Amino acid sequence: MAKKVNDNGPGYVGSIAPHGGTLVSRLLRGEMAEATREMAQSLKTIVLSPMNVSDLELIAVGAFSPLTGFMGQADYQSVVFDMHLVNGLPWTIPVTLPVDEETAADIKIGQSVALAERTPEGDLHLMGVIEVSEKYTYDKRVEAEKVYRTTEDKHPGVARLYRQGDVLLAGDIWVFDLPLAARTEFPELRHTPAQARRLFARAGWRRIVAFQTRNPIHRAHEYIQKTALEIVDGLFLHPLVGETKADDIPADVRIASYQAILRDYYPAERVLLGVFPAAMRYAGPREAIFHAIARKNYGCTHFIVGRDHAGVKGYYGTYDAHYIFDEFDPDAIGITPLFFDHAFYCKKCGAVVTAKTCPHDPSEHVFLSGTQVREMLERGEMLPEEFTRPEVSKVLIEGMQRRKRGRDRR
Repeated sequence: MAKKVNDNGPGYVGSIAPHGGTLVSRLLRGEMAEATREMAQSLKTIVLSPMNVSDLELIAVGAFSPLTGFMGQADYQSVVFDMHLVNGLPWTIPVTLPVDEETAADIKIGQSVALAERTPEGDLHLMGVIEVSEKYTYDKRVEAEKVYRTTEDKHPGVARLYRQGDVLLAGDIWVFDLPLAARTEFPELRHTPAQARRLFARAGWRRIVAFQTRNPIHRAHEYIQKTALEIVDGLFLHPLVGETKADDIPADVRIASYQAILRDYYPAERVLLGVFPAAMRYAGPREAIFHAIARKNYGCTHFIVGRDHAGVKGYYGTYDAHYIFDEFDPDAIGITPLFFDHAFYCKKCGAVVTAKTCPHDPSEHVFLSGTQVREMLERGEMLPEEFTRPEVSKVLIEGMQRRKRGRDRR
């Protein structure tokens, strides 16, 4: 069933090899962690953005295998223009460490620099070090056009790109302390790739499908997940809990909604809920590949790709995230995508269906936009049962009402 491989690096447990063959770990422990922590106290310190904090955690635990640090110029150029690393592995999103020109000028090649995050109280929390191997400039508009397919700063990913520093630092990282969020935000659900693989093996799962989401589960999601469960052993429900747009439903509310529906409507022995501590790039098709590769590192053999995966309204075609997989060698991607059409409840069919299976006029379909959902929840209105389960509606209403009261107090 499960196998263990040790190939020039940390071994892995699971039925699918990590991207590149080795599950990376850049986490230091014991004496090495203490010695590096002590050394970091005397180093120049870079305070990471929320996205880079997420990237540091995901590199450290191996979710971004085979990356061992932030990308150098050759890999950066290859990813932006060719969607592959220099070694030929598919990779679609640059994972870089931007700094301003003044900071870059004060750092020498070969220098070790401490990496920190800002705490809510304004203090610095040291997490690790980077051994700087390169520093290089880049063209933000070219990256925007290639990665996000737009140069408009109305796109949240492009806007963030334009705000970041003009110089990129590259180098391997070593982490002695994970971000504070790893201890305070869903620690019981924050399975590392190695832990997830062990949990899958313990459950006897060989075929595992991952479901990526940044939204609450509605009936269409439930339909897609349960359809996928018919052909695999287990479902890894893996919502993203890193940085998202301000108008996205907060992660704690979403997690509570997932727990509510899993409790009553899914077979407990066939589902594992975890959290994916990544930041949303909103890069649409490219991010679909990126998310699939990360889930491969977690040990999943299949990955659900729905309509407008990781998209932003108006920037990508409805099924561009499906079509992009045709641009890659399936064996090189290494995880099987499961493509699903737009799902919805059809009053005429009396069931949740998709555009592929329902012949009826759209007037028979129950569909709510994200804006409609948020507005209804903030008014305290239950969502239609054809759209989502009542248990989920109640959790979302309570969460959004708390959020609204918090805004009002400010």
